[in-house]
Amino acid sequence: MRQKYQFKVSKNNIVIREIKREDDAQVAKMIRAVLIEFGVPKVGTAYADSALDCMTETYGASKTIYYVLDDLGKVIGGAGIAPLEGEEGICELQKMYFLPEARGTGLGSDMMATCLNKAKEFGFEKCYLETLPYMKAATKLYAKAGFEPLEGPLGNTGHYSCNVWMIKNL
Repeated sequence: MRQKYQFKVSKNNIVIREIKREDDAQVAKMIRAVLIEFGVPKVGTAYADSALDCMTETYGASKTIYYVLDDLGKVIGGAGIAPLEGEEGICELQKMYFLPEARGTGLGSDMMATCLNKAKEFGFEKCYLETLPYMKAATKLYAKAGFEPLEGPLGNTGHYSCNVWMIKNL
């Protein structure tokens, strides 16, 4: 049984905590809203992932976890870690999205640190991610956290519309 925990990350009672089943609909709605806001293609990205509608189940597998930013019951962001399909010892930072009210607040750095610490706990050696070139603030955050660009994709994510690939040694 995985230990569940939460901790405060801001004076506004926003906490990072593990996803719960009752969050699934909010998380799917939040992620799709962010993707629409940024004009992300609906095919070949997280928008089309069937996992969006059952996140608790998806992130209930071994060496997976998904965290949400909980603002007094409203999910305003989230991110997860899962093994990168087809790559031994590498995890993927997945579905890291934030509503406008969570951006530029430092919560992204807190969420990333939470995910990367858990990836180390799981025993992963590297963390991979995919994004899009016009998600500049996200790419800047990833670089600040030590992610470096790759020339091409790794693993089998199914996100063929994402054309920015990054990796970090843990």
